[in-house]
Amino acid sequence: MYQDDDQIERGFLTGKLLIAMPFQEDPRFYQSVIYICGHDDTGAMGLIVNKPLLTVEFSDLLEQLGIEHTKKLVPNLPIYYGGPVEVGRGFVLHTPDYLSDSSVVIDGDFALTATVDVLRALSHNHGPVKSMMALGYVGWGTGQLEQEINNNEWLVLEATPDLVFDDNYEGLWRAAMLSIGINPNNITIDFGHA
Repeated sequence: MYQDDDQIERGFLTGKLLIAMPFQEDPRFYQSVIYICGHDDTGAMGLIVNKPLLTVEFSDLLEQLGIEHTKKLVPNLPIYYGGPVEVGRGFVLHTPDYLSDSSVVIDGDFALTATVDVLRALSHNHGPVKSMMALGYVGWGTGQLEQEINNNEWLVLEATPDLVFDDNYEGLWRAAMLSIGINPNNITIDFGHA
């Protein structure tokens, strides 16, 4: 899923962030920040990185999966609502300092693992330095994401680990907007008339 210059020229967005515009009509994506894990001719896949599932704890998830761990030693890994597709499926977005055979390196700053080996590593503090887990994902068919961007539903931003792994999930949408010089309070959907 590595993005080369040809992909960039054709507009592929692997490794970028999408920021929902303030007037996003779908409540599932209201003020969402989405990391794009893959984007090619067939569509796109991403994870919402700022909507935590506050009722799910990492240690409880490990117990449900039968992964042995010491509750005191388990990191407080945030678990997020990754999107409306396959909400029972888990993905760990992380720094590439940890890689297993099933990990996909997205770029120099991010990798994705969707198997329990990363959960076992995290449960014993042998996993990546920075990570977040998502249940479910966001998916777009051929040309769908491009159309949504053309309709001004999303802004595109360079992804950085500081933004994606920021613990301030409540302020991430606003921080992402401000990082590209846009004050969300100044955006309007009203258009002038000539």
